[in-house]
Amino acid sequence: MILFYKKLNKNEDGNAIILMALAMSAMIAMVGVVIDGGNLFVSKSHLQKTANAAALSGAQEIVNSEAAVNEVVNQILLSHDEENSLSQVNIEANRQLIVELTKDVPLYFATLFGIDSVPITVDAKAGVNPMGEATGAVPLGINETVNLVYGQTYELKVDAGDSISGNFGVLALDGPGAKSYEETLTHGFDESLKVGDIVNTQTGNIAGPTRRGIDYRIANCPYPEGDYQERDCSRVMLVVVYTPHLMQNNQMKSVKITGFAYFYVNQQMSNTDDTVKGIFIKRTGPGVTGENSPRDRGAYAIKLEE
Repeated sequence: MILFYKKLNKNEDGNAIILMALAMSAMIAMVGVVIDGGNLFVSKSHLQKTANAAALSGAQEIVNSEAAVNEVVNQILLSHDEENSLSQVNIEANRQLIVELTKDVPLYFATLFGIDSVPITVDAKAGVNPMGEATGAVPLGINETVNLVYGQTYELKVDAGDSISGNFGVLALDGPGAKSYEETLTHGFDESLKVGDIVNTQTGNIAGPTRRGIDYRIANCPYPEGDYQERDCSRVMLVVVYTPHLMQNNQMKSVKITGFAYFYVNQQMSNTDDTVKGIFIKRTGPGVTGENSPRDRGAYAIKLEE
């Protein structure tokens, strides 16, 4: 009987060694899965963020040219060390940019089983849609009935006549008064405006404050005249697109915002001038797409799409 128990104990010692070996193997396998899985997760997350940035930045140039889109996308990829990951860039007819990235992610534990890497693919879609809400607008507006010809010179009147009842309106975004008007024209309205908002008009002849505001904007744009694609040129102004809201005694007292447009000032105002001369351009900018069907007047916002 004693010999039987001794033999049984020896067998249990052997079983324990086997169980410990199996447990260690399982732990090593788990650690390997965690390491490889974590590496894949981090790599895919970085690649997705890069694709998102490339799509958002590249989509800003859809209104300009395909070459400009590709240049920006490549710049973003280079800055994220993913210049070799580009699979394809497609511009859809509905102003949507699709960026697809692919790369092989190296593995560590899986190399024990002959698997050196795993390919991962991500894509990002950025849509360009009419702007429905934005900050930084100037207190000038254009009636939505005006048929815009981009690149053609327009004159926005700022006297007491057409500025009240005509196709172009002078707005009191920050309240009535020439001082508030000049400040808003010079630096832009710092609060958000959106489609559907009701805005009062500015009355009186404010050619002087307009002249000073326009002079400031022209003087602070560091680029040659006509170079309106640069995003930090103060000659480019975001103006309101509107429909008349309240009319009294043949005067437009308030307007309803129906969209936004970009206006590039191409010349200074003379001492006797009562018009702001420039061209309407197509451009993307900071803002959001609207939910109230904003009018398409060349001002666009960008958002990631599913």
